[in-house]
Amino acid sequence: MEKRVLVLNLDHSPVAVVPVQKAIVLVLMEKANCLSTYELLKIRTVSRSFEYPAVIRLVSYKNIPYRGVLLNRSNLFRRDNGECQYCGSKRHLTIDHVIPRSKGGKTNWMNLVTACHRCNVNKGDKSPEQAGLTLKNQPFRPTLSFFLSEYAERQAEEWLPFLASKAVH
Repeated sequence: MEKRVLVLNLDHSPVAVVPVQKAIVLVLMEKANCLSTYELLKIRTVSRSFEYPAVIRLVSYKNIPYRGVLLNRSNLFRRDNGECQYCGSKRHLTIDHVIPRSKGGKTNWMNLVTACHRCNVNKGDKSPEQAGLTLKNQPFRPTLSFFLSEYAERQAEEWLPFLASKAVH
């Protein structure tokens, strides 16, 4: 599997994750500087050999409007580590509104958690306290760095020094 390259803005904020070919082009065109490489990997051509970039930083600041992390089922499950936030089960997962919609609860990062079918049914149209349930973790709005850190821990530890804290509560 080809390693990906983390692209940072001039202020070191994460901008994108790109294929190595795109990263090399940015470095060769002097639009980015290489900050970190994958130690044992090289890119070879017929006449040259290049370090395999892990993290590059743009030479000039690019104003990229913050769009936030998309709220969807997959990202919610990733934020909650694929487990019920009431009992810890990893089976039959659904999405639960902590404050039910019928009681004015919104559909946003701060009010949604992953719940197993059994806990969701037992909770019903009540608050966790009314249902006798306790949240294992408080819901939070994840940042791009949160998901990039998660990826980096599995695939690219060279990124970790360049990523901010994983969660903004």
